[in-house]
Amino acid sequence: MSSSYRLAERLLKTADIEVNGERPWDMKLHSDRALAQAMARGNLGLGEAYMDREWDCDALDEFFFRLLRNDVHEQVSPGRLLWHTLKNRWFNLQSRKRAWQVGQAHYDLGNSFYQAMLDSRLTYTCGFWQQASNLEEAQKDKLELTCRKLELQPGMKVLDIGCGWGSFMRYAAEHYGVECVGITISKQQAALARELCADYPIEIHEQDYRSLDVKADRVVSLGMFEHVGPKNHRTFFDVVHRCLRADGLALLHTIGRNRANTMPDPFIAKYIFPNGELPALQQISRAAEGLFVVEDLHNFGADYDRTLMAWHKNFENHWHQFKDEYGDRFYRMWRYYLLSCAGAFRARDIQLWQWVLSPQGKIGGYQRPNLDSGSVDSF
Repeated sequence: MSSSYRLAERLLKTADIEVNGERPWDMKLHSDRALAQAMARGNLGLGEAYMDREWDCDALDEFFFRLLRNDVHEQVSPGRLLWHTLKNRWFNLQSRKRAWQVGQAHYDLGNSFYQAMLDSRLTYTCGFWQQASNLEEAQKDKLELTCRKLELQPGMKVLDIGCGWGSFMRYAAEHYGVECVGITISKQQAALARELCADYPIEIHEQDYRSLDVKADRVVSLGMFEHVGPKNHRTFFDVVHRCLRADGLALLHTIGRNRANTMPDPFIAKYIFPNGELPALQQISRAAEGLFVVEDLHNFGADYDRTLMAWHKNFENHWHQFKDEYGDRFYRMWRYYLLSCAGAFRARDIQLWQWVLSPQGKIGGYQRPNLDSGSVDSF
């Protein structure tokens, strides 16, 4: 038994995880190499070993909750990830040229795949579960809450940066009578979004945010800022400021990390979201400084746990439709992605924030709305 094996076993025990134990969150080891890879390459080594069937776990979400809640990851120094650290510090991995890579690698996996995993509106961001009992309700409530936070009125023009399949724009146009312009870096998203939005006053463009030249009453960005990168945070807010009318409101919905000095997760960066990097609170506030007044900051990151578990359930229920096309290694990669992220949100290791911003500050102040009263008719 190697020293790395013994060290890994000791670290796992601090999180009440046993190697070859009987509980759902215990690690079932098929090869000693899995622990050695985890010690040498962190979550990248652990994830690739899982994809290669070198270990299993019945409840990966709970496995990662226990690891992260007990800070086990902070006691591992993966020496083989030096290049991963250096390239994130030195290079702009989210340049204009590279910005399209995540669209090709992730969002262009196939519209039918995402239609099977997501809610009926194709909302690929955190749901709001305060009053919801299922994914469909949670996503509807998130869209409604977002519209209310933006104080939408009929006839307004709304810019959606990173519009996905257009779920927010369709909801806002239908229930609030607004016009929308949306941009995405995914060709497959854009093609389906144009079909779904055909009956609404909505334009959709395949476009990098840096080339935007639109004037809007409201700007919204749901789940796109994670792809911007710290070297471009200020540029992003410059664009939002340029596009937003002086009396307008902007809403930024983004996953975030608790500390700014950590590196992007190497497994997620390699296999799921190339070039992505979660922002920290201080990075966002510094990038917005001098451009916007922060009217409201809302953290409902714990709701992402339930959202991811719902996506995972849909994924498992529909996998038979895709297994021949995608294969076993993809299945294990995607399962690892969804459940490890659910565990991270459950452990409160990462967060979900909605920021409401105004260029000059709202006269009389801003009041965060809720969903306790009032209903919205369709236009």
